[in-house]
Amino acid sequence: MPSAVTNGARGSDDDIVLTGLSGRLPESDSIEEFAQQLFDGVDLVTADDRRWTPGLHGLPERNGKLKDLAHFDATFFGVHAKQAHLMDPQLRLLLELTHETIIDAGINPGELRGSRTGVYVGVSNSETEEMWTVDPDKINGYALTGCCRAMFPNRISYTFDLKGPSFAVDTACSSSMFALAQAATAIRAGHCDAAIVAGTNLCLKPANSLNFHRLSMLSPEGRCAAFDASGRGYVRSEAAVAVLLQRRSAARRVYCTLRGLRVNTDGAKDQGITFPSGDMQRRLAEETFAEAKLRPSDVVYVEAHGTGTKVGDPQEVNAIAELFCKGRKGPLLLGSVKSNMGHSEPASGLCSVAKVVVAMERGVIPGNLHYKNANPDIPALSDGRIKVVDRNTEWDGGLVAINSFGFGGANAHVIFESEAGGGAARTPARYAVPRVVLASGRTEEAVRELTGLAAQHARDAGLHALLDAVHRHNIPGHSHRGFAVLTDPPIEECAEVESGEPRPVWFVFSGMGSQWPGMAKSLMQLPVFADSVNRSAAALRPHNIDLIKIITEAPAAAFDDVINSFVSIAAVQVALVDVLRALEIRPDGIVGHSVGEIGCAYADETLTAEQAVLAAYWRGRSIVDAKLPPGAMAAVGLSWEQCEARCPPDVVPACHNASDSVTISGPVESLEKFVATLSAEGTFARRVNSSGVAFHSKYIAAAAPLLRRSLEKVIPQPKPRSPRWVSSSLPRDKWNSDLAKLSDANYHVNNLLSPVRFADAVREVPERALLVEVAPHALLQAVLKRARPAPAAHVPLVRRDAADAL
Repeated sequence: MPSAVTNGARGSDDDIVLTGLSGRLPESDSIEEFAQQLFDGVDLVTADDRRWTPGLHGLPERNGKLKDLAHFDATFFGVHAKQAHLMDPQLRLLLELTHETIIDAGINPGELRGSRTGVYVGVSNSETEEMWTVDPDKINGYALTGCCRAMFPNRISYTFDLKGPSFAVDTACSSSMFALAQAATAIRAGHCDAAIVAGTNLCLKPANSLNFHRLSMLSPEGRCAAFDASGRGYVRSEAAVAVLLQRRSAARRVYCTLRGLRVNTDGAKDQGITFPSGDMQRRLAEETFAEAKLRPSDVVYVEAHGTGTKVGDPQEVNAIAELFCKGRKGPLLLGSVKSNMGHSEPASGLCSVAKVVVAMERGVIPGNLHYKNANPDIPALSDGRIKVVDRNTEWDGGLVAINSFGFGGANAHVIFESEAGGGAARTPARYAVPRVVLASGRTEEAVRELTGLAAQHARDAGLHALLDAVHRHNIPGHSHRGFAVLTDPPIEECAEVESGEPRPVWFVFSGMGSQWPGMAKSLMQLPVFADSVNRSAAALRPHNIDLIKIITEAPAAAFDDVINSFVSIAAVQVALVDVLRALEIRPDGIVGHSVGEIGCAYADETLTAEQAVLAAYWRGRSIVDAKLPPGAMAAVGLSWEQCEARCPPDVVPACHNASDSVTISGPVESLEKFVATLSAEGTFARRVNSSGVAFHSKYIAAAAPLLRRSLEKVIPQPKPRSPRWVSSSLPRDKWNSDLAKLSDANYHVNNLLSPVRFADAVREVPERALLVEVAPHALLQAVLKRARPAPAAHVPLVRRDAADAL
């Protein structure tokens, strides 16, 4: 259903709630299509030859039929071709519906694997097994595992790796409601934590219908004229429906709450086993309400079994009137989905549940069909105590009772309550920034349908949250992934992704040069980012640093002050890491360039956010207080070895960025002369803004003792660096040295003084890695793409030249 809500607004965490729903119903491939046809008043019972020739053996010409039994994605469900060809179509449908129901609940199927989830399936017949066992020479055993009714729930448990109870239930027409009762009882007793409940029925053999016909149960007109004077039998129908039950505390979406559910059996009856007992039905409902401590008079609507038979309707509705109409101020609303779609026998109880959920979600009860004249044997229909919902009727939800009866006397009664704030009453969400929604699927078409659904319901926060929850992690078999940015018009992208092991994620932290005026202005619209920056700002406030002004309003000249440059880079990197963590994106590897190693320390959880920005502050303050001689830096298109050979004596290679990219450092005059020489001979050479400091050289040695004293106070109890953090400030032969072990004052002082060996560090990045550059501006993209070309993938988080940083 497109209108989703996350955890309901009322009730106890221990409530059992219905959280997922999927179905195939007559002429309806989904619950959405079924709902629309209910509201459009479509008679879903048809006369055609999709099953057998109409009128064969004198059978009624009309019955309810599913649209598609031929297609099944056996590969997706891990079913061998031999098994798939000899599998009851009901079981194939149940596998599909189970997957859809789990998804509908906002759960990635992988999350339930190995869980204590039960499977309860209401099913009466397999009408295909006979066809596959007629010729003994063709029997290969697969018909047994494909058609045995025990395999219906067991195959679901096997496919989805569900460890709870798993069994089939057959009480004829009340099978799926008895399955629901078994599931709810098991959850309450602690036998399972959640449950898939399903019901299924296919009408493939005319012989089975002939049995019902010869017992005078079927309507000659082929319709269920529930509660109408013309009712004289029911019409058989096909359906398959599945729901997911969970505790409210575990639910991501709540359709309704299960308030009560009981079952009983008629026992001995003078009229015969198939004669319904209104007295036992009334007694069951009475006991259900007493156990739930609810009043029948508070029920707004009853979804009756309502088959339209001469005996069944009066027995049921007169019992309903006796119990539910006492002390009622207005008429009780009554309906039966069988009037719209026919009687799907073992699946019928869950078809009633599906209709009730549709009514709760839309705020409208779909109208009954074929009701013109009240059945004279049901006085409450004529005296105004009960009103049949014969047209689409708006309502505000509330308590709903559902009846489901088997023709052998097995009765079930269920009480559901709609959610507060559900359906039409929901308030549209308003996002501070455009919402991003994820989706995955077997095909590009499937992905675009989901992203299109998100865009169509651009203010439905519940739907977006469910889509994110389902598609955040990979679903096996989904070879396409995409996203939608819910702008106007929306931005949608989809791509086919490679199979196999997931890519390792590496965070790359840029250094000086990534800062720029207004670098965080738009990013501050992200609550997680803003909260992180505010924490960093609080840590810097005692040092008279207005961080928020620096990263949102300060002009370019402000970054001539190295303190402003360092704290802005560190604070933005910390905040971006916090955003990534909120998205559950954590690095498998970490590498940084120069001051970017402070960001590495935060991502590696060896520095807190406050320690990181204070380390950046004292790095800058130490340089300022050391009163260093003027220095400069330049990027040159030479190798490290060429720089060592050609640089003037007082100019040194400082940053080894790539095989043909080095940043040099030294006194201003000497460096400018060398840059001019290189440019004159056609070699790339360009000054870079280093705030007048010759970083990573002997010229900043005076700042080292000042920085060490400050960092020892900021980092009183250093933490060990993890193996995922590859050092760019130590040569490879020192990676296992004592200096490399801790993220302490010594390590970070060495980072300031030593050359940046970034090219060596990047060689440790796996070839298939996903490299995420974490910085105010993705400064290193060209270097990274040369160092790690395809199959590596590159994600620049922020670009200053982008029209919108978000």
